[in-house]
Amino acid sequence: MKLFQTYIVPYLKKYKKAMIATILLGALAVLSGAMLTFSSGYLISRASEMPETILLLYIPIVLVRTFGLSRAVSHYLERLAGHNAVLKILSEMRVKLYGMLEPQALMIRARFQTGDLLGTLADDIEHLQDVYIRTIFPTVVGLCLFVYATVMLALFDWLFAIWIALCLGVIVFVYPMVSLYTLKKHQRDAKRQRGHLYRTLTDAVFGISDWLISGRKERFIAGFMKDSKSSHKMESKLAYWNQSRGFQLQVISGVILLMVGIWAGNMAGQGEIVPAYIAAFTLVTLPILEGLIPLSHAIERIPAYGESLQRIESIQQFVPEEETSEGNVQTSKEADLSIKNVSYRYEGEQADALHQISLAIPHGRKLALLGKSGAGKSTLIQLLQGAIQPTSGDVLINEHSPVEYGEQIYDVVGVLNQKPYLFATTVENNIRLGNQQATKEEIETVIKQVRLDKYINSLPNGLQTQMEETGQRFSGGERQRIALARILLKDTPIVILDEPTIGLDPFIENELVDTIMSSLQDKTVIWITHHLTGIERMDQVLFLDKGQIAIQGTHEELMRTNERYQQLYKLDRGEG
Repeated sequence: MKLFQTYIVPYLKKYKKAMIATILLGALAVLSGAMLTFSSGYLISRASEMPETILLLYIPIVLVRTFGLSRAVSHYLERLAGHNAVLKILSEMRVKLYGMLEPQALMIRARFQTGDLLGTLADDIEHLQDVYIRTIFPTVVGLCLFVYATVMLALFDWLFAIWIALCLGVIVFVYPMVSLYTLKKHQRDAKRQRGHLYRTLTDAVFGISDWLISGRKERFIAGFMKDSKSSHKMESKLAYWNQSRGFQLQVISGVILLMVGIWAGNMAGQGEIVPAYIAAFTLVTLPILEGLIPLSHAIERIPAYGESLQRIESIQQFVPEEETSEGNVQTSKEADLSIKNVSYRYEGEQADALHQISLAIPHGRKLALLGKSGAGKSTLIQLLQGAIQPTSGDVLINEHSPVEYGEQIYDVVGVLNQKPYLFATTVENNIRLGNQQATKEEIETVIKQVRLDKYINSLPNGLQTQMEETGQRFSGGERQRIALARILLKDTPIVILDEPTIGLDPFIENELVDTIMSSLQDKTVIWITHHLTGIERMDQVLFLDKGQIAIQGTHEELMRTNERYQQLYKLDRGEG
């Protein structure tokens, strides 16, 4: 209930006018359908009596046409108003969800399973539109219809109206509660099973090479098929219940229809109503029942909504309660880094990802950060960017923690990733992302710094050349140089290079390393790498192993004194 108060009720209040209009139009559409059948039944019966003049049928004919048009128009306007309000709500919820994820972009893979995020983005948010369209709207409309039908019937026979109200109450109250109780566990299990399949499949896609190399492809396929069959079996149970319940409700509806027909015949026999109303009262029962039967399906979905809301809430819990877009620390063109006895442990882990790391990096120093996957390199970088905070110890940039900089930390620390994203727009626009206020002369300067000016100027459209999706118009080395130009235009005092040369051939790699070092000579550079091309140009080499500093020193010192480093260097150069 708390989750509904948090994620559903505020939107109901915010869009209450649209919600009320949708419910009124929905009720009007159903009632128009009911009155259409009522008028049609009366018209058919009255016409069979062969009245003396057609004028006696004129009013029923007009009513049939009026209610026919009213039903179609009301139904259309109800869909228009309801979907308009729901789409606005969904857009706000998506923005809210992305707002939760954006501050954690560097931590997404660490905090969330990719399949969980896929399920939340593709299923849960979209699923919540059903709260309004398939639950709230039809439930309120059904209750209004139930009250209207009972009151109108009471005008003719209040005792029979009470009896019919009890019979309709089986459809309106009993079956929805039974459905809710019966399907509560099955729906949650089914949704949990789908989430498990999301995780299994996405993890397999991202790690397909590992499955193939390990020779366990058949094992994975067998396990996935087993889970898939289990999910299908659960879905089959739900489908069987829905079909069984639908049949039972149709039988109950048929019994109610017969009772109304018999009552109408008796009333006509007693002279309480004219015989022409027998067909009218009998037929009007059909659209009323059609409006009430969906209530069971509407109510039984509530547990599934709760499951979706819980998954969204699980993301919300990682968002800091107070976030500031602007820091209270003045940035500068120089930045000294200081890491003092820093340890960090991820939630639920038994060991530290980093343990008692101390390091001083004066402005302008070049640090090579080596280590196997999982050694703690990415954790250290996230600490420098303020994405996470140390479990113990201090990370300081000019004697201030990265968190104190707020959003301005991105004016202090720039990152060149393995695969920087380039947009399907011009070269100039892609570079200008580093500084929206940059002049064309400044853009041309950074293009020259990354040694791409001759090639860009040789193109027919120069800086206005379209890069196409993900920058595929250019080669890997050229894309990295354009991304580097973006970093230079940003002009941050600290630049983190996250294996920017990976996947490039040796010649292009050496050229790019030379370009990077010459263009960043006045910056503090932290180079994350697995191999040692250009390592001789770094001021300091740091090798992490199991979250601790295993090797530290200059390249020359380590080549003289550290056998392990010597072996790594020789292996990287193909001399091992």
